[in-house]
Amino acid sequence: MRVPIVARASFDIAVRALGANRGRGALTTLGIVIGIVAVVTTMTAVNGLQNRFRESLSAVGTDVLYVSRMPWVVMNDFFQYRNRPHLDLKEARALEVRLRGRALVNPTLSTNADVKFVSETTEGVTILGTTERQLQMSAAQPEGGRFLMAYDVFSKRRVCVIGSAIKEGLFRGIDPVGKTLRIGRVDFQVIGVMEKQGGSFLGGPNFDRQIFIPITTYQGVFGSHTGEMDLNLAVKAPNPESMQDLEYTVIGEMRKLRQLSPKAPDNFSINKLDTLLGTFGSVMRIVLLVGLLITSISLFVGAVGVMNIMFVSVTERTREIGLRKAVGATRRSILLQFLFESSAICLIGGCVGIVLAAIVTAVINATLMPARPSIPIVLIAVVISIVVGVAAGMAPALRGARLDPIEALRHE
Repeated sequence: MRVPIVARASFDIAVRALGANRGRGALTTLGIVIGIVAVVTTMTAVNGLQNRFRESLSAVGTDVLYVSRMPWVVMNDFFQYRNRPHLDLKEARALEVRLRGRALVNPTLSTNADVKFVSETTEGVTILGTTERQLQMSAAQPEGGRFLMAYDVFSKRRVCVIGSAIKEGLFRGIDPVGKTLRIGRVDFQVIGVMEKQGGSFLGGPNFDRQIFIPITTYQGVFGSHTGEMDLNLAVKAPNPESMQDLEYTVIGEMRKLRQLSPKAPDNFSINKLDTLLGTFGSVMRIVLLVGLLITSISLFVGAVGVMNIMFVSVTERTREIGLRKAVGATRRSILLQFLFESSAICLIGGCVGIVLAAIVTAVINATLMPARPSIPIVLIAVVISIVVGVAAGMAPALRGARLDPIEALRHE
């Protein structure tokens, strides 16, 4: 029971000391405020980046494998991939037959082209040649009209489904369904509009600036001047739990289709969302570490300021310390008094920093990306404030606790 009583008494003395030196305490907390703002903002920004990244790739699908010539993330020498053979529709059909009943296969071809409606033009739009199975590969659905049907693909119809950004950029309030737009030099009838999926992130794909056309039509319109077409295959698992087994199955079937010997390396890549998330997570951890190392400089400067002001406080109150010891105060109570005082200074600075960081992240959330300080981040900031306070006040507190009471009483 003695320790809580001593701690409470020490805390009361520390609060009164802070109240008597408000100006000095405010200046001392400035370094802590800056450091906590930097820490909270950095951690919140990293969380916001990760959330935005996940949102921007939500259309990729967590239960879909993507078979392509190149990996999404090239970690090694690029030249070992560039001479790989392209995938083609013949392989797509063969893989679909081999996986029938176990997985759904959807081929896609893509290019960029300018799109025009009357006098409005949008440049560099992603044109995707695909099939009616595209809808089953992601959660995105048409918000108006309909998506491609098997009949459109079989009949090579010149119809298209546009993204929400294309609707906003070209049609400006007009219902695009039934209208005719020009992709490159060819006219297409709009049969549907996809729901909004969110803009691009860090140069990634913008799923709202896409136009879907039948893959058979794509071959006829773009196949003549794109050279060898680089096809991608999306393979959807029956459920997310079977992704690992499906990956091994797809690798085995693709190696059989390409007649690779047992010792030959794969000449294709299996891509999935987990790969991107893992790579991005590793990058974000490095960014967070570097950010925290940089912001720790601010906290170190703030801690030095607190330490200096606490040394001054001990010197100014030497006689008070002598009086307290003369009436029975122990070293522990003197030590706790100054530790509580330095911790209170840093905690106040931390609370102010958290409030300022919340304002900064609110601005970031409104203008750049979803970023909100979470309870764990706030708790971490509070703990950091207290730890910095204890570390900064330890040396001055020890100095005050070790003062000889007779010498302290003689101090003027």
